[in-house]
Amino acid sequence: MKKFTTALTAGVLACAPFAAMAEDSSDPIVIPIHNWSSQIVMSNVVGQILEEQGAAVEYVTTDSQAVYESIRLGDVTFEVEVWEGAFGASFRAAQEKGGIVDVATHDAVTREDWWYPMWTKDACPGLPSWEALNDCAALFATAETGDQGRYLDGPVDWLKHGQERVEALEMNFVVVNAGSAAALWAEIGAAEADQRPIVVFNWTPNFAEAVWPGEFVEFPAWEDGCDTDPAVGPNPDALFDCGNPATGYLKIAAWDGMEEKWPGAYATLQQINFTNPQIAEMAKMVDIDEMEPEEAAEVWLEENADVWSAWVN
Repeated sequence: MKKFTTALTAGVLACAPFAAMAEDSSDPIVIPIHNWSSQIVMSNVVGQILEEQGAAVEYVTTDSQAVYESIRLGDVTFEVEVWEGAFGASFRAAQEKGGIVDVATHDAVTREDWWYPMWTKDACPGLPSWEALNDCAALFATAETGDQGRYLDGPVDWLKHGQERVEALEMNFVVVNAGSAAALWAEIGAAEADQRPIVVFNWTPNFAEAVWPGEFVEFPAWEDGCDTDPAVGPNPDALFDCGNPATGYLKIAAWDGMEEKWPGAYATLQQINFTNPQIAEMAKMVDIDEMEPEEAAEVWLEENADVWSAWVN
């Protein structure tokens, strides 16, 4: 980590505003860790930057939905990956209660939804239409699902509402939850061997789009309220009858007491900004290159000094 430390130290010394770092509390800044690779690496990237600026940092494993309640209560300090599709509802609910602030929005544009690798389209040429997918449901049947197709959703705690969507749109699919992101990649890899049609939960940015070209299923377009008002969307009696936002945000959220308690760290957090390729690269380091997240963060910092030096300067 020597190159990273040297570069960061030089940047801080060249920047007078970081004299304010002396005012920061010596209490640890608590950074949550979830169960997908880019979030873990990104959290370590930000944490390592803050540590080199003199902050104490503590990492805690937390539920990816409940974390917003923890942040607003001050038990967790900030979250670096607030995905609109997955966590927008939990984030908004916490904001309405108070205690959590919208710190910044990354340049990265997100999408999270049902997805298939391109060989699946060869077997079901009407894709990406969700109606065409439903007509092809038998192609996705397994011993587990009988005559119905199988849709492999994300882990239960990601709250992707796959079951609600199947019911709302009366789809001939059974929703099965994967245990982790790694389980999703393993399923895609296994299907690739014999070009077996498969439909799974996927998202962008991540490394998978470079490894397995594919497409998102096109459901009825997202409208605000589709997750809260049955009148929104094609089924007037159901929620979640729309696709997820196709151009979702990726935000940073923090406890509203962070700026006063750690003003220097908060100033840095306001400058943090990742792009789709950068996030995909972080995920690849863990999921393909098999680095530990802490090592991946060190490597990313060493190789991208031109990016993060602007955040501390």
